[in-house]
Amino acid sequence: MAGTQTLLTIATRGQGLYEFTDEARRFVDGAGIDAGLLTAFVRHTSCSLLIQENADPDVRHDLDAFFRRLVPDADAPSMAYLVHRDEGPDDMPAHIKAALTAVSLSIPVSAGRLMLGTWQGLYLFEHRGRPHRREIVLHLA
Repeated sequence: MAGTQTLLTIATRGQGLYEFTDEARRFVDGAGIDAGLLTAFVRHTSCSLLIQENADPDVRHDLDAFFRRLVPDADAPSMAYLVHRDEGPDDMPAHIKAALTAVSLSIPVSAGRLMLGTWQGLYLFEHRGRPHRREIVLHLA
């Protein structure tokens, strides 16, 4: 069976979660594949992907706040051991956050639809403070 793929570009405005569930659904809807597996892969090392609740925005806020506390910027005293700071104090912490989460997701497709739960959404988790243009490959086979 042949697969199909597309490239999404998400413009971020800094750290936080950016939902792309609707874009993924449109891609799956237009693919004409009844059953398969959607793979989402982010092409960067300082952001990641999550499946998370999309009903209450407090969840996104709390996750972002938790990760900021778990891995503060390199200028925090607790992070003085970090060496890699080429692009500023959020550079290496962003790589650490990406290492703790995922750069790819797999979502089953059945009857031509994503098999996400009622409150599940797909998110790009931006770990850098300044705006970026992030690329996500969606592959359905």
